[in-house]
Amino acid sequence: MEFPVRCFTCGSVIGHLYEQYKSSTKEKKPDVALDELGVDRYCCRRMFLGHVDIVQSVLKYPRV
Repeated sequence: MEFPVRCFTCGSVIGHLYEQYKSSTKEKKPDVALDELGVDRYCCRRMFLGHVDIVQSVLKYPRV
């Protein structure tokens, strides 16, 4: 998991909510899951909605 610990805009700590968000979105819409987690600011919501987990794709390539 490579999710930012803090929101880039406001600095709120949100990293601890990512695993709960991932499991919640399997059953619910993302907006409902974020409401239940208490993520109200649109800048923090953007961090969840815009995150793309590409770490596993990048790790396939060797270091140079």
